[in-house]
Amino acid sequence: MRLISYIFAANAVSAEDVTIYDVVIEQGRVIDPASGTNEVMNIGIVDGSIVTLNNDKLVGEKVIDAQDKVVAPGFIDLHSHTPFSFGESLQLRDGVTTPLDLEAGAYPVTDYGMFIRDKARANYGASVGFYAARIKVIEDRDQSYIVTEQGAHPFAGPAFTQQATPEQIEELKQHLIDGINQGGIGIGLPLDYMTEAISDEELNMVFKLAKDLNVPLFAHIRRGVNGDIGPLNDVLKLSQKYGTALHLCHINANAMGNIGNWLAAIDEANEKGANVTVEAFPYTAGSTSISADVFGRDWQEIFDISYGDVQWAATGEFLTKETFEQKHREEPGGMVIHHYMKEEWLETALTYPGMIVSSDAMPTLNANVKANPNGAGSFTRLLTHYVRDTKLLSLEQAIAMSSYYPARLIEEAAPAFKRKGRIQEGADADLLVFDLDNLSSNAAYMDPFAPATGWDYILVNGVVVLDGDKLTKERPGQFILSTHP
Repeated sequence: MRLISYIFAANAVSAEDVTIYDVVIEQGRVIDPASGTNEVMNIGIVDGSIVTLNNDKLVGEKVIDAQDKVVAPGFIDLHSHTPFSFGESLQLRDGVTTPLDLEAGAYPVTDYGMFIRDKARANYGASVGFYAARIKVIEDRDQSYIVTEQGAHPFAGPAFTQQATPEQIEELKQHLIDGINQGGIGIGLPLDYMTEAISDEELNMVFKLAKDLNVPLFAHIRRGVNGDIGPLNDVLKLSQKYGTALHLCHINANAMGNIGNWLAAIDEANEKGANVTVEAFPYTAGSTSISADVFGRDWQEIFDISYGDVQWAATGEFLTKETFEQKHREEPGGMVIHHYMKEEWLETALTYPGMIVSSDAMPTLNANVKANPNGAGSFTRLLTHYVRDTKLLSLEQAIAMSSYYPARLIEEAAPAFKRKGRIQEGADADLLVFDLDNLSSNAAYMDPFAPATGWDYILVNGVVVLDGDKLTKERPGQFILSTHP
């Protein structure tokens, strides 16, 4: 920002200081879900922050004409597993300025995002990975994240099957504390991947610790048969017992056709002292490793599907009994897409008050190995299909579900998020400029990496990273830790 004095009148008796902003966004329809602002305004940005919003004429070194466009906060994805340049670029084209892995997490937390460190376009961060800490304790080895540049790790081994001793539970507790002190944004608890391994004693420890540390617990809870509510009730009781902030990952995938009863049970528990929030992704298929615990159990009954409903993500082929068993045996790190949800279940989830939208984007290292379409199209699909086309949601609702609600959930644990998910003076300039009519979500199960299109501009920390569907060379993304003010 610069101040320039313009001299008026020959005798220089008056002068006016004119502020020149780094970036000015002119005449956009500003939608700020935190304050309820929904009006045409000008935005002045300096050093990555919004410093003014008004209707005055602003002068900027870069000026973006947003007339007849929407200006929204950048989207915050709480549930993404793709901290790699290719996956990050797809999510950025989907409006995600801050992808986070809070379900699986990492340990040590500082290992997360190592392949995009100092070259990230988007912000990124992670929770403390309960599973990674458990591998450290049970197997005495380091596996900080679920995937490396060589591919995904199988969800197998003693850490996923063996119960911890009381001494190991205490050791695990200390690792979780260390992870929070390293900057972990809450604790990631993929409980369904170690269904039989986690004792009641260990689970109580995690819930109590999260409350004691005043951080959220992000849980992929155990699965029962076809939306059985029993596993939900188990964790609701613990949230109510300790007052733990519990966030339920992809509730649409777990609740299935029982989604209405699940949401009613959550409301009832919250009225009795629980502290539970929920998320959903806007697709009707799930995706995970073929070595996931559920595929070693009665998965056909649990999901109410058979082999022909399961895709091998890398090739898109639908499996048979023979090919499924072969992949399960020979390629345990491979990803599958299992088609088992219905549109009406998802619509019930998306219209629940306070619902957060996430992607559950699978690891996406390059274009050669396919994954689900979630990482390339979730948020644009929310806007195009559920706002513009079906009108299930208002534009304001969809923006809140994708930006302010996730920021609000984690801002006490990670104060940096008090400046995100908002368009206000002092907020970080993570911003989206778009015309809803021009957006297109192009990814599909057979073409999962087709990027979303139609975004006019996307800014991260006040820097333009997408200009007319083209990525710029700028790399302003930051590793966000809970320890950052």
